[in-house]
Parts: sequence; structure tokens; C-alpha cells
Amino acid sequence: MTWRWLTCFSLWLCGAAAGASLEGRIQLTGTKSKDLSGVIVWLEAANQPAAAPVRATMNQKNKTFLPHVLAVTVGSTVDFPNLDPIFHNAFSSFDGKVFDVGLYPPGTSRAVRFDREGVDRVFCNIHPAMSAVIVVLKSPWFAASAANGTFQIDGVPEGDYTLRVYHERATPAALAGLTRNVSIRQERVELGPIAISEAGYIPAPHKNKFGKDYPPDNAYGAHDK
Repeated sequence: MTWRWLTCFSLWLCGAAAGASLEGRIQLTGTKSKDLSGVIVWLEAANQPAAAPVRATMNQKNKTFLPHVLAVTVGSTVDFPNLDPIFHNAFSSFDGKVFDVGLYPPGTSRAVRFDREGVDRVFCNIHPAMSAVIVVLKSPWFAASAANGTFQIDGVPEGDYTLRVYHERATPAALAGLTRNVSIRQERVELGPIAISEAGYIPAPHKNKFGKDYPPDNAYGAHDK
């Protein structure tokens, strides 16, 4: 009996040390899209610990960045492997981390370290339709929504937090309106639905890495063979 009680007590302690689970679901309005993936949800606290950097991957395949939206912690390194039979040139010249990995061939990879908090829009200097977003966070508590809109943030200690949301196709004003206070006092917290409006969003045009319009498609034909 004593052994069983100690075992149960130890499991309870481990569960408490592991932290709580925060769950919710994203709902999009003003759109016909059924894919609700790639919405980043995170928690911030007054005295949060420094988030450990990680090594993440954003593939380039079929002229597409995969995943389209990636969340990492400050100090993390992201690899950009080229899985296509053509050349690529990932770059970013917007707010956040400015970088240019240069032109590189199929079967090779380049890496970039993201050393400050912010939202980085990533493009390919050869293929203007290729785009992605890397969200760099100081917080260790974050998650990206799945295709059905669900998300789950695990390992959250008991306490009071500010919840923030990032969605590529929402205006800054719409995202600011989603900020709320969250109190964690139990092992599982259900937020319920988070409705995000895409109304008013206008895709931002972008230039190539030289700040100029992209040349005609056939200008890079040699790299696409």
C-alpha cells in the first residue's frame, strides 16, 4: 500500500513539474480557406525563462517553402535545404532578420541563425511566388495551429500570462484585438475558439533581393533545368 501511494505521489509530482496544457481552436472569418494551419499562438509572462534555441528546418520543394509558417525561439538556427532539381536563393529584406543565403544548387542546404525577436518574411530571389514566414519568439510556450485549427501549448507553469496570436493574413489591428490575459491554475486549460478575421488584409508585394522587380520567368531558365 505504501509503495503504491509513493508511486502515485511521484507521478503527481512529475505531472505538476511538467506544467499545464493550454488548448484551443482557430476559426477564420472573411475567407473561403479550409486550411487553418500556421497560426502561431504564444504566451508571455513577466518573469519567463529564456527560451532555449533550437535547430529547425524549412524545406524548399516543388517551388514551395515547407512549412509556410515556422515558429522558433530567439537564437535558433533554421536550415533551408534545396530538395528541388533546380536552384534556389532564400532571402529576407524585411523587418526582422535580414539575410541572403545566395544561389545554391539542388541537394545542398544553407543555414541562418535568427538572433532577435520578430516576424521574418522569406522569399526566393529566383521564384517570386515562393514565400514563407518565420516567427521568432522569446517565449518558450508557443504552438502552431493544425489544418483543422486546433493547437496545444504544453509545459506551461502555473501563473498569469498574456496570450498573443500571429496570422499572416490578418491586419495588425485584428491581431492586437486578440491579445488577452490567461490564468493557468489547473493541468488542462481550454481556451475555446479564437476567431480571426481576414477582412481588410491586403497581400504586401515584394521585390527581389536587389529591391527591383523580378525579371521575366525565362531569365532564370538556366537555373530551372
